[in-house]
Amino acid sequence: MKASCTAVRAGAVRSVVALLLVAGVVVGPRAQASSFTLFESGQVRPLALSPDGKLLFAVNTPDNRLEIFRVANNGLTHRGSVPVGLEPVAVAARTNDEVWVVNHLSDSVSVVRVDVDGQGGVVTRTLLVGDEPRDLVFAGPGRRRAFITAAHRGQNAPFDPKLTTPGIGRADVWVFDSEQLGSTLGGTPLTIVSLFADTPRALAVTPDGSRVYAAAFHSGNRTTVMHELAVPDGGEAVGGVPGPNTNFAGVRAPEVGVLLKHNGQDWVDVLNRSWTSSVRFSLPDKDVFTLNANANPPAPIHGPGSVYSGVGTILFNMAVNPVNGKVYVSNTEARNDLRFEGPGTFAGSSLRGHLHESRITVLGNSSVTARHLNKHIDYDVCCAPTPNAESEKSLAQPLGMAVTADGSTLFVAAFGSSKLGVYSTAALENGTFVPSTANQILLSGGGPTGMVLDEARRRIYVLTRFDNAISVINTTTRQEIAHLPMYNPEPASVVEGRPFLYDARLSSSHGDSSCGSCHIFGDFDSLAWDLGNPDGAVKANPSPIVPILPEFGDDPTFGQSTAFHPLKGPMATQSLRGMANQGPMHWRGDRNGGFDAATAQPNSGSHDEAAAFKQFNPAFVDLLGRDTTLTPAQMQKFTDFVLQVVYPPNPIRHLDNSLTPAQAAGRDFFLNTTTFFHGSCGACHVIDPEANPSEGAFKGFFGTAGQSSFDVEPQFPKVPHLRNAYQKVGMFGAPFVSGNSPIDPFLGDQVRGFGFLSDGSVPTLLTFNSGFDFHPIFNSVGIPNTPEGHTAKLNMEQFMLAFDTNLAPIVGQQVTLTAARAAVAGPRIDLLLARANAGECDLVAKGRVGSHEVGLLYVGGGKFTSDRQALPAVMDATVRTATTASGGVLTYTCVPLGSGTRIGIDRDLDGARDGDERAAGTNPADPTSHP
Repeated sequence: MKASCTAVRAGAVRSVVALLLVAGVVVGPRAQASSFTLFESGQVRPLALSPDGKLLFAVNTPDNRLEIFRVANNGLTHRGSVPVGLEPVAVAARTNDEVWVVNHLSDSVSVVRVDVDGQGGVVTRTLLVGDEPRDLVFAGPGRRRAFITAAHRGQNAPFDPKLTTPGIGRADVWVFDSEQLGSTLGGTPLTIVSLFADTPRALAVTPDGSRVYAAAFHSGNRTTVMHELAVPDGGEAVGGVPGPNTNFAGVRAPEVGVLLKHNGQDWVDVLNRSWTSSVRFSLPDKDVFTLNANANPPAPIHGPGSVYSGVGTILFNMAVNPVNGKVYVSNTEARNDLRFEGPGTFAGSSLRGHLHESRITVLGNSSVTARHLNKHIDYDVCCAPTPNAESEKSLAQPLGMAVTADGSTLFVAAFGSSKLGVYSTAALENGTFVPSTANQILLSGGGPTGMVLDEARRRIYVLTRFDNAISVINTTTRQEIAHLPMYNPEPASVVEGRPFLYDARLSSSHGDSSCGSCHIFGDFDSLAWDLGNPDGAVKANPSPIVPILPEFGDDPTFGQSTAFHPLKGPMATQSLRGMANQGPMHWRGDRNGGFDAATAQPNSGSHDEAAAFKQFNPAFVDLLGRDTTLTPAQMQKFTDFVLQVVYPPNPIRHLDNSLTPAQAAGRDFFLNTTTFFHGSCGACHVIDPEANPSEGAFKGFFGTAGQSSFDVEPQFPKVPHLRNAYQKVGMFGAPFVSGNSPIDPFLGDQVRGFGFLSDGSVPTLLTFNSGFDFHPIFNSVGIPNTPEGHTAKLNMEQFMLAFDTNLAPIVGQQVTLTAARAAVAGPRIDLLLARANAGECDLVAKGRVGSHEVGLLYVGGGKFTSDRQALPAVMDATVRTATTASGGVLTYTCVPLGSGTRIGIDRDLDGARDGDERAAGTNPADPTSHP
């Protein structure tokens, strides 16, 4: 009887596998959904060699895959492609046949088993980690421990991130035992080390594996801003805002906040006046941390060399010299404590052409030595046409690095210059290097992010992000000898437009700055800048204004000027994400299509985002120091690219898109309780996910409908969206009264110097919400000063941190199904199916059923279609049974709406499904190759 049952079960499995291999239904394109969603994630460790040097592994970030190349003396040969999670940004090889991939958007790590000779592979386990993981190294005993950086938040994190608690570190390092991953859904970490810094990025490990270095990403530079309410009115003469306090025409500037920098003893402004007594927190500026990888569990070390400060403002990557142990940190240093764009005629100076410095900082046992890579630049002279002799020597935005085995040479990927820099480590460490094109290697693809050295073959392999390719460099001749494109699903508009964000050789006369210098990988730099232009004129504001309730009159400005004064004061860097369908740009809306056309939704006048973005063109001259603006054709390409960048899903909101009781109460109060002259908070901060449906994937209002509003501030602001409030957590301590909230006491060490509001001067959302408290004269409909009122403000804070955004929280989330883990994976698969049924994502499944490679797309009704076009769809239960009974492995991923067909069953969208192409011997990654 037992043998008979086994035979029946085996026969059923074979039938199910056969059905999966041929099942399919026709899947048409979803209306108004794009097959590609642009997140613009920054790569960290994009390449890795197998320990035996025979295989090269590369992250294909836009295609959500790990690419495998055979390495030989005559070059690279592509061998296989393995689907992983969304936006892979780092890869590390544990053994010759096991590779780990960090998936930035999926909040996961894919453990990949590599087939013989690299002819493919499959994800065997998906580890679930904190929000936006970035880097990965193996260290500790036997190099069996995996260290992974992630933000201190996210739905997969097993802790309360305490977003409203002062003095909490926001950078985590997850540590797993690679040989004992645990039986829980997402794996069981040995420990999660929390570091006192903002979101982390890079890791590095000593040659013996005993120490791991972890770096903050937006580490800051000990700058902050003093809120306007704590600054005396009347300008420099009375101790207020440093002059000039008018523009060149004598028009008085509005009262604004003041940027401050800590000089080691005091918080000072640009005039070196101390504001220390008013600052309610300290910034220790902890940048790089040293972990004992051998400890049980791994933990930070103590004493000299345990924490490094003053390393840089934005820290990108790290490398350890294998001989002398020095650590090299690629970074940029911001000069945001200084002021102004433009020629500097009226003020006497400006930041034009000198916003940042690209650096390598050298860390010793207890020393920090920053080396400016472009010390040849004469910043007193601006702005020569490019290219020029000076600009061609420059290296901008250094990212990945590699050190030769003898410790003598450092190679640096200059992302903004499309070059590799080559440095004698001795000359770099002692500062005697001389910038020269003779020590640079030009790359044809552009935008290098990382590299690996193959010293046995005298080669360097470099990933070039602009064209999603791999360059092969001969280290003897220092020339590029081959360039291998990877399959790229990005639209041509993305590929053609991306360089305008990052290419410093194009953007600046010195060759060292680009828009991406502040807008890091299309996002922000967590700083505020005073980029007013004293040589500019006052301009009228064409933006539509949110109306007020009838009982407060018919003037929504209350007599306040809405004009744009060129001296706007400090403004926090805004993200370039999610600008489509959000109206005018900049905090005041001063980049505005309404200057040239009548305003109407969805795309006219002030609601024409393309016209608004093109008004940034003068910044290439006034800020970056280019000799001329971009041509109309160039600016059009830049615009077409940047308006496609989107926000990731909110990492605070539950994966089923539900709200906690506090968040739900906060949302109700936010939308339905009058707290100001306009009505509820939602009267200005509009939430309408279906607004302007003709905008397709970019439809919806998430905190703004593109209008301006009266806000009892010296300047008339555009209503901002609220999709990224959770990114700004970490500044605590208000030096001003907000409603019924008093001045805070000194709150000690914090991780950020900038918070909320246009200039980043409001430390918390509770402080902001308190600005709408009841006042008998100034706000008679405000939030009552009662316990219930205080609770309402706390609830709104919780809701605002979990605010609605374009993509549902489930997008990117994954789980891997095997027979051994069916019980723990089942509920997660159920969740993914439920959210797909709710229309929040497309659900795909990739892996192997038995020995057969399979791709599946969920089509509703509990059914999946396969990557072979033949028989009807297969039920979910059948898929699970076939996978587990055949010893298979299947990874389910919720992907953005509209991308399921491409990611799940037809990689190149040529109409021939991937399984059919594999069977026919054609290339699933080539739309010109099909059966």
